[in-house]
Amino acid sequence: MIEFLFLDLDDTILDFHKAERLAIAKTFREFGLEPTDAVLNRYHEINKLHWQRLERGEITRDQVLVGRFQMLFDELGKHADPAQIARSYEHNLSIGHYYLPGAREAVDALQGHYRLFLASNGTASVQHGRLTSAGLYPCFEQVFVSQELGSNKPAKEFFDACAARIPGYDADKAMMVGDSLTSDILGGIRAGMRTCWVNPAHNQAPENIRPDYEIESLSQLPALLRKL
Repeated sequence: MIEFLFLDLDDTILDFHKAERLAIAKTFREFGLEPTDAVLNRYHEINKLHWQRLERGEITRDQVLVGRFQMLFDELGKHADPAQIARSYEHNLSIGHYYLPGAREAVDALQGHYRLFLASNGTASVQHGRLTSAGLYPCFEQVFVSQELGSNKPAKEFFDACAARIPGYDADKAMMVGDSLTSDILGGIRAGMRTCWVNPAHNQAPENIRPDYEIESLSQLPALLRKL
């Protein structure tokens, strides 16, 4: 039986891609760069590359937050302070939220039946702003953001830090739910808990990262848990 339920935030509860595109478009215009589809798509590729390198422990969080803009602007031959761009982007991203279909209803349905925890790799100031905007804080017993814990998913240290803050925690009764195989699912596996992959695109999981369960959206999670 599941008692402790860890939920990812971005692209599990909130539509990060929509928020990202709007915030990055606004930021680029502030620095004189027209946010064409080609520019936005290239930024997305660079951003994903940087976060994957962070998950593997190859670079630091600060290098992610600034380096992605440095790489993009260098490629485009544009001159701007990447640290200043990063600050503007974080501000623009933190002031809004967009729920994925059925996600808020799912969180509400889980409340009172499970001990709910949020587990995010996002930047603390951004995530706290979005959580406040979305009114999600009352839904969770605790909110865990990697920047504040000092470790990132999928590192076992991230989940160890979470467990140390949860009275009566038992990994055998815990589940990690999220959209990222390399962050949420791999991290949950390393932490000895069950895992549930939110996979709307029906992608194929690699042999070395196998979730215990798979759903299309968070809206399917309450029904899945009732069967366990």
